[in-house]
Amino acid sequence: MAAPLLALSGVSKSFGAVAALSGVRLELHGGEAHALVGENGAGKSTLVKILAGVHAPDEGTITMDGRPLVLSGPADARAAGIVVVYQEPTLFPDLTVAENIFIGRQPQRSLRRIDVAEMRARAVELFGRLGVRLDPDRPARGLSIADQQIVEIAKALSLDARILIMDEPTAALSGVEVERLFNVARSLRDSGTAVLFISHRFDEVFALCQRITVMRDGRWVSTDPVADLTVDELVRRMVGRTVSSLYPKTAARVGEPRLEVSGLTRRGSFEDVSFTVRGGEIVALAGLVGAGRSEVGRAVFGVDRYDAGEVRVDGRRLSRGDPAAAIEAGLALVPEDRRQQGLVMELSVERNATLPRRWSLTRLGLLFGGAERRAAAIWTERLQVKAARLSDPVSTLSGGNQQKVVLAKWLATRPRVLIVDEPTRGIDVGTKAEVHRLLSELASEGVAVLMVSSELPEVLGMADRVLVMHEGRLVADIARDRADEESVMLAATGQGGRR
Repeated sequence: MAAPLLALSGVSKSFGAVAALSGVRLELHGGEAHALVGENGAGKSTLVKILAGVHAPDEGTITMDGRPLVLSGPADARAAGIVVVYQEPTLFPDLTVAENIFIGRQPQRSLRRIDVAEMRARAVELFGRLGVRLDPDRPARGLSIADQQIVEIAKALSLDARILIMDEPTAALSGVEVERLFNVARSLRDSGTAVLFISHRFDEVFALCQRITVMRDGRWVSTDPVADLTVDELVRRMVGRTVSSLYPKTAARVGEPRLEVSGLTRRGSFEDVSFTVRGGEIVALAGLVGAGRSEVGRAVFGVDRYDAGEVRVDGRRLSRGDPAAAIEAGLALVPEDRRQQGLVMELSVERNATLPRRWSLTRLGLLFGGAERRAAAIWTERLQVKAARLSDPVSTLSGGNQQKVVLAKWLATRPRVLIVDEPTRGIDVGTKAEVHRLLSELASEGVAVLMVSSELPEVLGMADRVLVMHEGRLVADIARDRADEESVMLAATGQGGRR
């Protein structure tokens, strides 16, 4: 193989007493897609931030084209042709889509005036390369996670990257959008760009990449051609053990209706949605991105108001748009967007993990830190949240560990109805199996679980029934023994009927 375009050797990085990276090595070659995999907390995000110029390594060297490369900040990384598409979109909500793409690099006319027409035309051209249609004049506020990710990818394309780092870019994309993205990535790869692809989805890794580097506990484990690895071997290297079952679904006794939704309608989002989830059931709400699944979950919980219909929990009708009443009735919602909707990023891990039940931890109206820490420790330990201290801000955790904190927060309330929106988004394979086991365990205890998921294997592996939405309407209710990829996708694309 030719000399690497970019190489890391002996790179180490510590934050206080915590060693995030220790002696890591990595080689990226032009014309190659290289996967970086590992459990949450393995050091992948820290490595990406070093390549992006956000952090400086404590030890080790970085070379590019065989010459030493020192990155004093993100501007140096961009100047070197290193572009990162992060897992979480980082758009300015009050700027337009085009302004977000070219922020700090706007085309200019005479007297340094911004050439809005040129900027808009370039944005349209970028979206054309991606095969999507987005209005470049639309404000970023209100865009779906999928559309925000597309804008981030367009921003990266506009920089003509020599090295494109994609950190979980497909987590919120539909199958069609993923294939479009991969077509772009393959085109960039074939034109000589080095692509570093980070994902927990093994099917994507094997479909796109030529080599795979495995990290565990901040250390390099192995680098091998894709053709020399199997999924089982990859999992064993990542977690240091064998994961016996990714979908540990157990049969549970189905009880009385816990959640009843009748004629739920929110104009512009969904219409006449009706379904029932019984105690002991895991019911999946499937469909393509934009079908209205998350919007239904938010309306049921009371985060969004709805125009018509009703929601009942254990026969009790809930008030519209009243999350406090929903929590009191035994509902819990794990949202899709953990950073914006699931966590208060400036607060500590323990404070976030106990927010919904803080009053139950008080004595004479006072909240003591010891009680809060003990309560948070139970579920953060159960979900294996990797944090130096529970008193650290939750913003210091990796994306997957932040997702675990959101799950811990709501599972600790012991809900009667649990709504989970993309519960394993951005979570590593070992923790994904644990989350699935917890969902199955909750169902066996009589909890009604409504699971919104874009991952068909997860839907088929965990659901007792699959509800499928298409363009805001519920179009299919498929029993577990009749659910397969074909039947779900036919319904999701409007080709199947209610079963």
